[in-house]
Amino acid sequence: MNTMPPAPTPETATPFSLAGSVIVQIGGSGLLGRALVDAIGGAGAILTVASRRRDSLEAAAAAARARNQRVEAEAVDIGSESSIHALRDRMLARHGKIDGLVFNAVTRPMRGFDSELKAWQESMATNATGFFASVRAFGDAMASAGRGSIVNIASMMGMVGMNPWLYEDSGGANPPPDYFFHKGGMLNLTRYLASHYGPKGVRVNAVSPGGIYNPEKPQAAAFLERYGRMTMLGRMAEAREIGGAVVFLLSDAASYITGINLPVDGGYTAK
Repeated sequence: MNTMPPAPTPETATPFSLAGSVIVQIGGSGLLGRALVDAIGGAGAILTVASRRRDSLEAAAAAARARNQRVEAEAVDIGSESSIHALRDRMLARHGKIDGLVFNAVTRPMRGFDSELKAWQESMATNATGFFASVRAFGDAMASAGRGSIVNIASMMGMVGMNPWLYEDSGGANPPPDYFFHKGGMLNLTRYLASHYGPKGVRVNAVSPGGIYNPEKPQAAAFLERYGRMTMLGRMAEAREIGGAVVFLLSDAASYITGINLPVDGGYTAK
């Protein structure tokens, strides 16, 4: 039985609304992923959130449906191109179209600079190959329809070098290099994809969040103090503060925006 609530009527839609838009979000079980589900579903989208473990997403999807949002959970293994294509084909069969993709999947197997090389290779499989395979599969489907929007969740760490000062006396090691490599590469591939898909009516943009405070596992006090001094707003982001930028870029309000990187970092990279 279909438990999805009805779609918003066109009369209620605004340029900033996603009412009636069919969106897929890859990666949604983490702190940011759950916040994006809430933001995109709350904007009226018909949202499918997918990851390797569907059961890890179902609680968030059920909570969204309880708020009268149209959210469903699906399984996908982005290490398998056939799994990505199967998800795309199920969505097309169910909804008849795909209007947008949010790529939020990430794996972080490296624990430091001296991690074994196989951890770097594992990171590449998801954060580089899986990313490209996902964007190509859904981007081609949107290009065939002549419209769509792709939003890649990058990071300010793809824009700056590692700052060891932040991690001194905070009880944590410096962040590993693979994350910087992949997020930097994501930003330039976003520009490439915007050029590739632009003539076919598909926009491709990136959002680069700054550091996000985790109330479930709070960062060390020394780190929070130092990080705050690096931003213009004096604090880390809350996860809910990232979703507005993503909804904007998915929506018709951003219909002439493509190929950009939008930092949502409290001014960290502007200093």
